[in-house]
Amino acid sequence: MGANTSQISDLSENTSLKALVGTEVISENDPFWNQLISFTFISPTCGGDSKLLEEAVNPLAKMLIENNPRTGNFCALVRIFLGRTKELKISTECQDQLFIWQAHNALFMIRCLLKVFIREMNEEELHLQFSYQEMAPGVCGETSREDLLEELLSNLIHLIVEVPLLDITYSILFEAVTTLLVLFSYQLFSKDILRDGVIYQHAMKGRCLTLTSRLVKTLLYNFIRQEKCPPPATHIFEPKAEGGLLYGLASGVASGLWSVFTLGGAATKTGLDQDHNHLPLSNQSLLLLLVLANLTDGPDFPNPYRQAITCFRNTQDTSVPPVEQPHTFQINFNSLYTALCEQQRSDQATLLLYTLLHQNTNMRTYILSRTDMDNLVLPILEILYHVEERNSHHVYMALIILLILTEDDAFNRSIHEVVLKNVSWYTERSLTEISLGSLLILVVIRTIQFNMTRTRDKYLHTNCLAALANMSAQFWCLHQYASQRIISLFALLSKKHNKVLEQATQSLRVRHGDNTALPDYVSNTFALTIKIEFTNILFTFVRLGLV
Repeated sequence: MGANTSQISDLSENTSLKALVGTEVISENDPFWNQLISFTFISPTCGGDSKLLEEAVNPLAKMLIENNPRTGNFCALVRIFLGRTKELKISTECQDQLFIWQAHNALFMIRCLLKVFIREMNEEELHLQFSYQEMAPGVCGETSREDLLEELLSNLIHLIVEVPLLDITYSILFEAVTTLLVLFSYQLFSKDILRDGVIYQHAMKGRCLTLTSRLVKTLLYNFIRQEKCPPPATHIFEPKAEGGLLYGLASGVASGLWSVFTLGGAATKTGLDQDHNHLPLSNQSLLLLLVLANLTDGPDFPNPYRQAITCFRNTQDTSVPPVEQPHTFQINFNSLYTALCEQQRSDQATLLLYTLLHQNTNMRTYILSRTDMDNLVLPILEILYHVEERNSHHVYMALIILLILTEDDAFNRSIHEVVLKNVSWYTERSLTEISLGSLLILVVIRTIQFNMTRTRDKYLHTNCLAALANMSAQFWCLHQYASQRIISLFALLSKKHNKVLEQATQSLRVRHGDNTALPDYVSNTFALTIKIEFTNILFTFVRLGLV
């Protein structure tokens, strides 16, 4: 960062950055700022470089924390960025890439500094860092009356909802979303729910409130569009012969900017992670949407972002809702459904699907009415099938989604009418032709057996059995292999049941001091329990036509 800088190792010696964090006051009208935000720094392209960047920024940020109360330079940097955001929309229409590039660079610097600020100080101290004004020599302690933090939050949201997503604006939109995520990360450093925090209050009740529905809608559309980062060829700036200020967007933005969102994250990546690194704006927008939706309600007001997510409607829905709901909007359900089907490999996309099924009745009704449910159910089943490769949260969410879907009788009937051919990821047995319902049964039973031998999680066990119970009344034309697995599961559970019952009997006998006989009421209770259990199991098998 800073003029003529192109490597992470150069940051600590960069004269512009030293001036920014130093003890000298820099006026907002000083040409220094144009030089500072026209840097040629090449952003990290891997987790290792991101960690190096954070380590390089850390001492500079700490120096700024110490000197900013006297210089107000951080506030000046924020004001420089805010001044440019007012003209971003016009710059986009005029294809003014230089202006957008410099605005992006200013925001990138603010975000890197904020990440250290948030780790080093509480919200009240951060708020003070936004309040220090440019001061004359010898003057100390004056603060601005304007709330620069709220101004920054509001402008970031305005930027996200108003600036169109194009190749030349991709970078700055990504930075705006990521900076908001950094600001909301304060909750990570607190055990208590931050209802009284400055950032929470601004987001819930301040100027940002009027943009709630537009922000949620924009973030959803960013997720739906799944735009990849633009290639370097879309930027027109070329390196100067002397390596000067405009060593272009090709290196300063496109060449690796997109993986900056892993700043400080793990250095290793799975194949799934690499797929999502090609869609950074979509991924970050989804993360911000989930963060906003899960902010806690205030003492006397609900979370407006959750309200927006739970009540939005389909663009094809022309009916008038009986009760006017706050922060509602319309979005294309077909596009959203397609994106949800395509992105279930990530746990954040699965969490969004769960949230919509659980809380948005309009979206749940739409999903259950689809005739191509296999497009959604198959990725969910694949998550459960590869249970040993997924984290427990992802597996739980996938299972609860199935549980919600199987509560609908029409869904339970329709899945047996969908015939699948050659399910490639199911490798235990060649399935050339099987119904979606039979495949669902096979995967759930496999999850039960995996849980019994590995994780031994009673809640996972209960939810799997509940999903089978929900479907059992509509079992129809089961695949031979699915029927065989049901019988095997019955035998396994019966064996486990008898073993537990025998252990309980022995325990009671020891407790009553009699190794030969039990009191009549105890014997009768166990006998009744066994009759009930086996009657229920037998009834289920009769319904399945297996006996």
